[in-house]
Amino acid sequence: MANIPYLPRSMRGGDLPDAVARALESDLLKALGRDEIQVLFQPQVSTVTGEITGAEALARWHHPSLDVVGARDLFAIAEKASLVAPLSRHIVAKALDMAADWPQEMRLSLNITPEELAEGIFAKTFIEVVERSRFTPDRLTLEITEDILLTDLDFAATALGTLHDAGFRIALDDFGAGFCNFRYLKLLPLDVIKLDRSMVEGIASDKRDLEVLRAIVALCRALDLDIVAEGIESQEQLDVIVEEGCALWQGFLRSEPIDPAAMLQLARA
Repeated sequence: MANIPYLPRSMRGGDLPDAVARALESDLLKALGRDEIQVLFQPQVSTVTGEITGAEALARWHHPSLDVVGARDLFAIAEKASLVAPLSRHIVAKALDMAADWPQEMRLSLNITPEELAEGIFAKTFIEVVERSRFTPDRLTLEITEDILLTDLDFAATALGTLHDAGFRIALDDFGAGFCNFRYLKLLPLDVIKLDRSMVEGIASDKRDLEVLRAIVALCRALDLDIVAEGIESQEQLDVIVEEGCALWQGFLRSEPIDPAAMLQLARA
């Protein structure tokens, strides 16, 4: 491993000094071979029953010379090193294996990267990976972000349609964080909208924020889409999303991302 000085947690992958970025790119390839990439799970909770219904898989890199490298920085480094697809496949395989012993009614959410979706054979190979696991497609939600769709929406729609037909649920992640193209809601085989934390921060105190939430809920209800609210950190926020009809939520109010053993214990409780 390269001898890299400590960097503050707030430093994003795109802001790393060039020398540090190059060293991290080299380290990442070795980290995949040494199984240093950890998969954590953030529970998702039903607003109706209050029960945990599943979890989103999140990646962390425990670099020996740095503080923990979170998923955003990790994938920024992987992009520069042309390792996004291998990294994502590594995370998916680990998450499927770790979640295999969850109760059958619990779901797993996995993030899909732009690089993967751009591969012509991605849908086929992803289905094959899941078939080799002990998890069935009907228990999986695949989360995509808008940047996946900007380059070739028609191609993305075709690939996602193949996955949807195979039984996977499709979620549009980080909704509201960037440019919201409503054509996505029209053209893509979506089942779920995941509200970015920026869309829920002020809903308990700002009337305008609350009205925006209500408008999104009404739109999703008309399109028969479930809503997952991310970044719920207060009881007041939770009360609002329950009242407004969001289906699920995740956030520090219930749990931070936890290790596989803790998640299994929660799942079995």
